[in-house]
Amino acid sequence: MTAPRLELRHISKQYPGVKANDDVSLAVAPGEIHAVLGENGAGKSTLMKIIAGAVQADAGELRWDGAAQAVRSPAQARALGISMVYQHFSLFDSLTAAQNIWLGLDQAMTLDEVRERVRRLSAEYGLPLDPERPVHALSVGERQRVEILRALMTAPRLLILDEPTSVLTPQAVTALFGTLRQLAEQGCAILYISHKLDEIRALCHRCTVMRAGRVTGEVDPREESNASLSRLMIGGEPPALEDRATRAARPHAPLRLRVRGLSLAPEDPHGTALSALALELRQGEILGLAGVSGNGQQELLRVLSGEDRRAPPGTVVWLNDDPTLRRGAGGEQPHEVDLGPLGPARRRALGLHHVPEERLGRGAVPSMSLAQNTLLTRRDAVGRFGHVSPTRAAALARRLIERFGVRAAGPQAAARSLSGGNLQKFIMGREIDAAPRALIVAQPTWGVDVGAAAQIRAELLALREAGCALLVLSEELDELFELSDRLMVMARGRLSPAVPIAEASVAQIGQWMSGLWTEAENTHAPA
Repeated sequence: MTAPRLELRHISKQYPGVKANDDVSLAVAPGEIHAVLGENGAGKSTLMKIIAGAVQADAGELRWDGAAQAVRSPAQARALGISMVYQHFSLFDSLTAAQNIWLGLDQAMTLDEVRERVRRLSAEYGLPLDPERPVHALSVGERQRVEILRALMTAPRLLILDEPTSVLTPQAVTALFGTLRQLAEQGCAILYISHKLDEIRALCHRCTVMRAGRVTGEVDPREESNASLSRLMIGGEPPALEDRATRAARPHAPLRLRVRGLSLAPEDPHGTALSALALELRQGEILGLAGVSGNGQQELLRVLSGEDRRAPPGTVVWLNDDPTLRRGAGGEQPHEVDLGPLGPARRRALGLHHVPEERLGRGAVPSMSLAQNTLLTRRDAVGRFGHVSPTRAAALARRLIERFGVRAAGPQAAARSLSGGNLQKFIMGREIDAAPRALIVAQPTWGVDVGAAAQIRAELLALREAGCALLVLSEELDELFELSDRLMVMARGRLSPAVPIAEASVAQIGQWMSGLWTEAENTHAPA
C-alpha cells in the first residue's frame, strides 16, 4: 500500500466556546482525491487551516511523507508543496488578480511571466480571468478563480480545496474536475471539502465524515447514495421541497418591481456595462437569474439594492399596488416610486431587502458581534429617537441563531468567528425574518450543508407563499430549477427572455449563458 502523503494523528483545536477539532485522524495518499464531509461548523475548515499552516493545533501530530512535521506558517506549507484554496478569500482588493497571485508565489517569476501563465492556465482549465483587473472589481465567482489559479500555479503535491465550486458554472465544474483528476494522476494528493454530495460521489475516492469536530466515519463515496451520505453527515435526510411541477403559475399577480430600459456604464473601468435591461418581479413569485459570474450581475445588484444610485429616472420602479399598504404615518404613498435616487435604507423602509453575495465585508462586518450585525439592516433594536437597545439587538440575534440553526457561541460572537456556512445562515435569516415585501438574494445557499440548504430554500418558498416577490441569483442551476417560477439569464450585461420553469431546460439555459438568444425572443423578457 502506498505510504500516505499526509497523515494527521489525534489533532485537537479549541476556540472560546467551541472545540473545533476533537481527536481527529485521517490520511491521504499520493494520487488520491479525499473528501472531508460535514455540517457547517463540523470543524472541516479549521482542520484544513492547520494543515496549511494558517492555524496551529493544540494537540496531535502531522506527518508528511512518513516523517513528523511541524507546519508553523503558510510559507512553510508552500515550501513542502501544500497549497490551499480557502472558502473565505485571502485577496488584496486594491491589487490586480495577477499581483495577488504573484504575492502567493516565491517570486522566482516576474510579474509579466505570472500574467502570461495566468492567461495560459485560465484558458487550459476553463477558468476565464483577466489578470489585469483589480480584485475589488471582480465578482465572487471571479475571485474564486483567482484563488484556484493561484493554487495551481505552485504545482502542489497536496492541494486542499475548501468549497471550490460554490460559485462556478456546471461547465466550469466539469473542467475543474478534469484538472483535479489530471493532477491526481500525476501524483498530487487532494483534500476536497464540499457540501455537494453529487460532486463528492463523482470525484472522490474516499470520504471522511465529521460531526461536531470529531470523525464519525470513513466511506467510499462511490458506493454511497446522496441519501446515505446525508444521513452520515446530519443524522437524517433534509425535508423534501414542493414539487415544481405542481407549483401554480401566477402570471397575473401584481407587479412589485419593474426594470425597463436600464442602460448604465460601469462605475469601475473593468466592470460590465448594463444594456437595455428589462425585468418584472411579481408578488408571490420567484424569478431566478442564471449566468456566468462577471457578466453584469454585480452591477445589477448594486443598482437594485441602492448601492449604485445612477439609474436613469423611471428605469427602476417600485410599485405600491395595494392601497392598504400605501397608507402610513406620512400619508398616502404614490403608486409608483422611482427607486433610482433612493439608498438602501430608504428601499428597506419600502420593504425591499437584499442579501449580497459577499458575506464578510458586505453582508456582515467581520469584527462586529452578531447582535451588532443585526443593526446593519434591521431596526428592531432602534428606538424612536435613534437609541439602540443592546438587549433587544441580542434578543434578535439569539432568535435568528435558534430559528436558523446557526452554530455560534452566542449573540456576542464576532461574525468572523463563524464558519462560512453558519454566517450565510445568519445573514439569510436576518433578511428572511424581516418579512420583506421583496427580497433580492445572491447565492442563497453558497457554502452551506445539505440540511441548511434545504431549510433556506424552504424559507424562500414560504416567503413566496406569503406574497413576497423574490429575485434569486445563483450559479447553481439545480437550485434555480428547484426554486424558480420563471428563469432569466444574464450574459454580457444583457438579460435574456423570462421563461416559465415548466418550459425551461438545462440545455436552453446553458446556451443562453453564452449570450445566444435572439432579439425577437428578448422582446418578451418581462412577460
